[in-house]
Amino acid sequence: MDESLKLPPAHERVGPINARLAPLYPEFEGLNYETPLQLLVAVILSAQCTDARVNQITPALFARFPSARDFAECDIKELERLVKPSGFYKNKAKNIRACCVEIVNRFGGDVPGALDALVTLPGVGRKTANVVLGHAFETPGITVDTHVGRLSRRLGLTRHRDPVKVELALAEIVPRAEWLHFSGRLIMHGRKVCLSRKPRCEACAIADLCPKIGVKGLAAKRKRSKRQVSPQRHKDRTKGHEEEVN
Repeated sequence: MDESLKLPPAHERVGPINARLAPLYPEFEGLNYETPLQLLVAVILSAQCTDARVNQITPALFARFPSARDFAECDIKELERLVKPSGFYKNKAKNIRACCVEIVNRFGGDVPGALDALVTLPGVGRKTANVVLGHAFETPGITVDTHVGRLSRRLGLTRHRDPVKVELALAEIVPRAEWLHFSGRLIMHGRKVCLSRKPRCEACAIADLCPKIGVKGLAAKRKRSKRQVSPQRHKDRTKGHEEEVN
């Protein structure tokens, strides 16, 4: 579909978009957890890390530190070692321990179930708070990660790049009862079909509802990158081929 093709406004398309994605992603494939604390820690670890990798780390982590107090009183070096495979492990370990210190001191060891309280914890922003509230407390919230932000702009649901503004824009057009589910479906669709650099539009169930904003630019970039092979790189490739032949 051409970007210039006139589509209904966002508030009219968001319902059909959600309805088509719902049967494709009936269950959100994400982080494994049993308690609000485990989910909170897992979400902190998931920054710049895949959910699959986090799920490999957390069983041993949660067995070693089953409560907020255990995390709060842990040896930071041991915590760093356990979370190291998630990347940025020093900062994540520091935030997890500091967060749990606050949970113990201010909330009696229980993860608070309110947005205003959650975002005061170290390492916890609105995205993390909404994930915890939605999945652990069944409180509706819109989670805006890189996938939700990218797809929302590509679908023409918002022009904003700031995650908070994206969240507020979606909250105006998505029914409250669907906030959590809609976020999860966009995340799954972004992972499996509407990829960042090479979206699979031919396999997309909502292609006719999407103005494909920015997609043409991605195709042009790929074409330019293919043409822009430096003379040195061409020389290196030729030399390598000659060496293989010889």
